[in-house]
Amino acid sequence: MTDIGVMNGPNLGRLGRRQPEIYGRLGLADIERDLLGEFPEVTFHFFQSNHEGRLIDQLEAWADQGIRRVVINPGALTHTSYALRDAIEGLDLWVVEVHLSNIYRREGFRAHSVIAPVARGQISGLGALGYRLAVRYLLDEAGVEA
Repeated sequence: MTDIGVMNGPNLGRLGRRQPEIYGRLGLADIERDLLGEFPEVTFHFFQSNHEGRLIDQLEAWADQGIRRVVINPGALTHTSYALRDAIEGLDLWVVEVHLSNIYRREGFRAHSVIAPVARGQISGLGALGYRLAVRYLLDEAGVEA
């Protein structure tokens, strides 16, 4: 089994109810259920918080448990959290940054990610499919066949 953390930041607990025209109609539980169904060979560790420090604490806990691969949707912290960026870099995690909406087609401030330079890759604008693609990439890089 391969362990993968799936982390979601501020406001993502309201997916499906918050601006569905931008973020889609699936809730976070739907996305998690889809991942569990599509990748039975993966042990997923799901976490969502509206608090920057809790996200960092969870990344540290995962690293201490040997969980090195993470899919992260940092929400608005994408653009502002140098602390989250430093945690990712300092913990030597394999991270794929995911955004449901295309951050480059929205307000100008959203087009800059402080997380991207320390992530293995970024998927933006593909909706919930982005999570599945991120997991597939992490499994491919780990040499795990689905």
